[in-house]
Amino acid sequence: MASHDSAGHLAHLLARNAEAVCRHYLSNGRREGRYWLVGDTANNPGRSLFVRLSGSASGKAGKFTDAATGEYGDLLDIIRERCGLTSFRAVADEARRFLALPVPVYPAQGNAARKLHEPQERGEAARKLFAMARPIAGTDAETYLRLRGIANLTGTDALRFHPGCYYRDADGATHAMPALIAAVTAEGDRIMGVHRTWLAPGGNGKADVPTPRRAMGSLLGHGVRFGFAAGSTADVIVAGEGIETMLSLRMAIPGLPVIAGLSASHLGSIHLPTGLRRLYIAADSDGAGRAGTQRLSRRAREAGIETLTLRSGFGDFNDDLRRNGLDALRLHLLRQLAAVDSARFLA
Repeated sequence: MASHDSAGHLAHLLARNAEAVCRHYLSNGRREGRYWLVGDTANNPGRSLFVRLSGSASGKAGKFTDAATGEYGDLLDIIRERCGLTSFRAVADEARRFLALPVPVYPAQGNAARKLHEPQERGEAARKLFAMARPIAGTDAETYLRLRGIANLTGTDALRFHPGCYYRDADGATHAMPALIAAVTAEGDRIMGVHRTWLAPGGNGKADVPTPRRAMGSLLGHGVRFGFAAGSTADVIVAGEGIETMLSLRMAIPGLPVIAGLSASHLGSIHLPTGLRRLYIAADSDGAGRAGTQRLSRRAREAGIETLTLRSGFGDFNDDLRRNGLDALRLHLLRQLAAVDSARFLA
């Protein structure tokens, strides 16, 4: 039952019924051509994650990719995430129930079911990768950020650099390339995952690969945090999508604690910190992440948290920083902050 063959067999049967699987487990998505589009594996609305519904020369049915995070897998992974399962046995049993197949009766002894990338194991792999990386000072990662106008790196302990982080391409081949590694943490600073940005040599932009940004570990509800004092809570924070966007905002208002949710779908699901009384949401001007912004705003208001929106002038706040400069960005933000926060966080 727990052999590799059984996993492959179940994945094959699910792929033959890919659209039915998606309609059941990813009901907030919809079919477009050969794909089922949805926000993420948590079934949030959106278009970041796409599941191939039929096979072709470019890929097999039942495979998915999250364009926002770089995560990928098959329909067994979808079932695992949606049902909150941790062992392959539990995933296989749920798949068999969906397929109307008999569920085996297991012996009392000899429970050697293969685990299917348990969240705990993925989180541990992320923590090991972050531990192997080094501080970004003097590295290609620092160069990459400075070239994007982010010169003040105070309070960026969540960022590290790895000179040879493995990147797996569509053919399964691995390549070692420099990467900016960001710790994705829960409240209390526990590392739940990491986000990787592979870099061009010398830090001159992102690497020339199809998906230079990918995440691993348990991301949902968590984010990359900057400016949070160790062991304490923050009563006013800013939440937004990208790492560079949120670092640009902190360049202008250094005292503000910020969380980068990494994608629009994950932004809408961020866990609101204990003791939070005012939440600013950094919204990109192109409106691409509107659904995630609205979902987070609604959740905050329902929790009794005052919610305000910070809007960029161009695509995002990093675009504002690079086009208009730091002083103009600061003035643009001060016009949108509550007066008490302007005085507090600039001081």
